[in-house]
Amino acid sequence: MLTVSRLTCSRDERVLFRDLSFQLQAGEMMQIEGPNGAGKTTLLRMLAGLSQPEEGEISWQNVAIHRQRDLFNQQLLYLGHHPGVKSVLTPFENLAFYMAVQGGGEQDAIWDALAQVDLVGFEDVPVAQLSAGQQRRVALARLWLTRAPLWILDEPLTAIDKSGVAKLVALFYRHVEAGGMILLTTHQDLDTQAGKLRKLRLPGDGVAVC
Repeated sequence: MLTVSRLTCSRDERVLFRDLSFQLQAGEMMQIEGPNGAGKTTLLRMLAGLSQPEEGEISWQNVAIHRQRDLFNQQLLYLGHHPGVKSVLTPFENLAFYMAVQGGGEQDAIWDALAQVDLVGFEDVPVAQLSAGQQRRVALARLWLTRAPLWILDEPLTAIDKSGVAKLVALFYRHVEAGGMILLTTHQDLDTQAGKLRKLRLPGDGVAVC
């Protein structure tokens, strides 16, 4: 369970959100909505522990995340606007490194992940030589390898074709159906399957609607 208690955030003397509180349980996905500048990315970074709110607290399993940083990081997969992959390594090497950090696994899983994001044939090309979209897909491939229950994803469907979007959305719902949790931003319309998708709107005027 992820618990958000009375978060407040301001930027340039403007309140983005105030006294924001909600809980996310196992088996739930929450889409953060709002116009540009409303604080969607800022909120996701706070939830991932990458920045601090002015007020309020974020807890994982009823313990503040800043008090259990290592444990929380083990339970979290965060994908932001930047790919977060090593440019000198190939896609295969990046995913092998990530899987080793996760505790190891079969190489077949890496090949499957590469296939899911249409990078078979590019597995031995240094990431620095790939297009921005392909670099993004290297990062997304980690979704097929991670063991983390909590996914925080900032615009994961950007620059992904229709087929790729369908694969990712199907993966999202498989993850929550297996007891995982997802917080994400996206401009795509997501199907509210079986009530598993909740929405939180940040209008940018300090008042959030869940």
